[in-house]
Amino acid sequence: AALHKMEDFTFDGTKRLSVNYMKGILQPTVTCDIWDEIWNFQAKPDDLLISTYPKAGTTWTQEIVELIQNEGDVEKSKRAPTHQRFPFLEWKIPSLGSGLEQAHAMPSPRILKTHLPFHLLPPSFLEKNCKIIYVARNPKDNMVSYYHFQRMNKALPDPGTWEEYFETFLAGKVCWGSWHEHVKGWWEAKDKHRILYLFYEDMKKNPKHEVQKLTEFIEKKLDDKVLDKIVHYTSFDVMKQNSMANYSSIPAEIMDHSISPFMRKGAVGDWKKHFTVAQNERFDEDYKKKMADTRLTFHFQF
Repeated sequence: AALHKMEDFTFDGTKRLSVNYMKGILQPTVTCDIWDEIWNFQAKPDDLLISTYPKAGTTWTQEIVELIQNEGDVEKSKRAPTHQRFPFLEWKIPSLGSGLEQAHAMPSPRILKTHLPFHLLPPSFLEKNCKIIYVARNPKDNMVSYYHFQRMNKALPDPGTWEEYFETFLAGKVCWGSWHEHVKGWWEAKDKHRILYLFYEDMKKNPKHEVQKLTEFIEKKLDDKVLDKIVHYTSFDVMKQNSMANYSSIPAEIMDHSISPFMRKGAVGDWKKHFTVAQNERFDEDYKKKMADTRLTFHFQF
């Protein structure tokens, strides 16, 4: 049924994009249709790739990275909204164009975005030895954020009730697949490639330190004043008001901020307002099993 032409799809505020399994993970059908093109994407050696599981701090990291590249030039970052400044590789929305087209049209150095698990990353990024920044977020907050995002974003499936979504997320039956596999796959790859692996919680707790880490990785020399400026302009409260970073320019038929704003809380530990005691126990048990084979650890609260 998903073979219908997506080209004539129009968002009317009720319909949602259809999804399909592709290489074992759920993806919008439009992405499945162009998978060969995505897989064969040709990276350039000076491309910077930001990779995350959805709702793990992607937009935040994009903003920080671009301000580092532009040495703190805030005005330059306000030239266009996020989705136009950073091509989202595997994304295609019938009315908004595709990440691949955007990437091809963009002059170097490009800052690109993906949510793909490591094993589905177009091999060209590794062949060209590109710098990749990965951000991971604790799965309880990540789940809550993704749930609210799916409620407001018609380009993704309807999440159903919180109880239903809790099970869907644990089963990895959400777009871009299992959180556990995603963070582990990138963690295992980080020492073999040019990957800087960051944590959302660290960025929250000590933003200047993490901005400094990014600056070194990107090989820029910025003085203290510029670092402070970047920290200020990428704080949650400032970004929430920034129309070029808060996704308010996306048509309301696709993203309805009145259901849940794109920039919702940006906090650590908000999961406690959503998880029941039983859900929390079930989550912890499941987490122990799925994370038994890794040394990767997360902070669930401060």
